[in-house]
Amino acid sequence: MKYAFVFPGQGTQFVGMGKELFENFRAARDVFEEVNDVLSQNLFKIMTQGPDAELIMTANTQPAMMANSIAILRVMEKEYGLDIKKKVALFAGHSLGEYTACCAAGVFSLADTAKLLRIRGEAMQRAVPFGKGAMAAIIGVSFKDIEALVDAASEGEEYCVSANDNSLGQIVISGHSAAVEKAMAIAPEFGAKKCVKLSVSAPFHSPLMQPAQEAMIEAFENVKKQNAIIPIVPNVLAQKVNDADTIVNALIAQVTG
Repeated sequence: MKYAFVFPGQGTQFVGMGKELFENFRAARDVFEEVNDVLSQNLFKIMTQGPDAELIMTANTQPAMMANSIAILRVMEKEYGLDIKKKVALFAGHSLGEYTACCAAGVFSLADTAKLLRIRGEAMQRAVPFGKGAMAAIIGVSFKDIEALVDAASEGEEYCVSANDNSLGQIVISGHSAAVEKAMAIAPEFGAKKCVKLSVSAPFHSPLMQPAQEAMIEAFENVKKQNAIIPIVPNVLAQKVNDADTIVNALIAQVTG
C-alpha cells in the first residue's frame, strides 16, 4: 500500500505549533533551526509563543506552516522508518502547501523553500494592504451558484471571486473585504448552509495577487530546481507531474488562480 500526502495551507496555523515536535525529536529540531538560520529570524519562537497577530502575518505563516509540515515528515522518515520512494504515491498541498510538497519531493531544498515562501508571503502582503482583503469558505453551494453569488456581491471596484474549488459543496471565495462580507451575508439566498471566514491576512488566489505573481516569477529564477522524485499534483492542474519546469509554472499560476 502507498500513501498520498496533502500538506495544509494558511488558516490552519496556531500558536504552539511544532513545540512538541521540537522537544521530542532531533529531526524536527534540525528543520526548525535550519529555517530560523536561513531566514535570519527566530520564526520558531513566533510559532510557539506568538503573538497570534504576528504568526498570522502572511510572511511568517507561510514558512512556518512549511517548516512544521516538513518537520513532521522528517520525523516519520528518521524515527519511524518511512521510505518515501517506496511508500509515497504522490504529494500535494493547499496553496503554500504545494511548496511543502515540492520540498518533500526534492524539487527545492528546505532552505530555498523557506526563502521562496518568505518572498511569496511578503509579496502577497504588499499586494493588498492588511485588512483590505479577505477569504471565506462557502459550504453547501454548487460552483455555478458560487459564480452567481460573487457576481451579486461585487460592486464597482470592490469585488470577490471563486478561488478554491475544494470539494463538492465547499468553495472558497477571495477578494476585497467588503465584497467577501457581503457575499457571506447574502450566501443563504443562494443556498449556502454555512460560511466560514478564513484566518488569513490577504485575498489569495484572486486577481488582486497579480503583483505577487510577478514577484514569484523573478524569485524562481534564483533557485535551483530538480524534477520531483515523487509525483506532485499541482493546484491548478489536478494531475500528477514530475517535471520541474511544469511544477514551477503551476506554482506561478496558482498565485492568482
